[in-house]
Amino acid sequence: MFFASDIGPKTTYCITMTDSISQFDALPISPAPELLSELPSLLGLFGKAMVKSDTFQLDQPLPYLSNYVKGVQIDQNHLRAYQKLLGFDQDQKLPPTYLSMLGFPMMLRIMTHPDFPMKAMGQVHLSNEITVFKNVPIDQPMTLTAGINDSRITAKGVEWNIGMIAKADGELVWSSESTMLHRCKTDVPRQESSVIVPAGESQMWAVDAGMGRRYAGVSGDYNPIHLSAISAKLFGFKKAIVHGMWSKARCLAVLKDQLPDAGYRVKAHFHRPLFLPSNVLFYSQNQSEKILFSLFNQTGEQAHMDGFISQDLTNA
Repeated sequence: MFFASDIGPKTTYCITMTDSISQFDALPISPAPELLSELPSLLGLFGKAMVKSDTFQLDQPLPYLSNYVKGVQIDQNHLRAYQKLLGFDQDQKLPPTYLSMLGFPMMLRIMTHPDFPMKAMGQVHLSNEITVFKNVPIDQPMTLTAGINDSRITAKGVEWNIGMIAKADGELVWSSESTMLHRCKTDVPRQESSVIVPAGESQMWAVDAGMGRRYAGVSGDYNPIHLSAISAKLFGFKKAIVHGMWSKARCLAVLKDQLPDAGYRVKAHFHRPLFLPSNVLFYSQNQSEKILFSLFNQTGEQAHMDGFISQDLTNA
């Protein structure tokens, strides 16, 4: 994973493919990486997101927008509040999802940038992959970088990737990449989706109506679709939906005793919104090289999310 702030204003990107490294020349990095003095405030960014217009055209490449913040330090009280809400141990170890939440304002700043052609609101979160390369002491300053990566046209619109990395003393210690969907008409034919079936042991969770608000209180993500049925209906949802990254983090908290100390990745695909309140089934299964996990509705017929934990970092 590469960002403009890592390589400078050059015009050559090295993109890691499955078994080889290919170089593509003359890919634009525009504008120059933005150095932020601190993590942005979400309050002002959500105001911009609400009014941002959509000027995107299918033949329009996305600009390689990126930003970075130096000297980011973890607020231990905030970390404890996150650990408590999700069910992680309240210790000196960062949950793998914590930096994704902490750096979300950097991503929203990119999505509200004047050069970003899509509306910030309404982007669908399809998947997220986090890699923990190394544990770092929580009092060690880090540099966080966020940036847009590649995009592709699909039957449902344009899928585009936005990633983050964390470095400590110049060493890569953590990364995250999310795939988003911008819904629009395309000429790509639809294909049948593979059927996701429950696997492993199950447990029933009751997710109450206030979970979106409580997660927002910790994460700062007060997107109206997560807060109440009334505010969610303004954006086309019949009820409030829980944050996708709450679902992923909650699954990992349940599996916390099986998480390696470092050198692992966690990928999750988000399939259907989890409306609030809901009863859901959590499944997990140990395989030879992976731990599988998933969330289904209470009948086990519809998947909200599925994912895996793996120590294979070949493509990380």
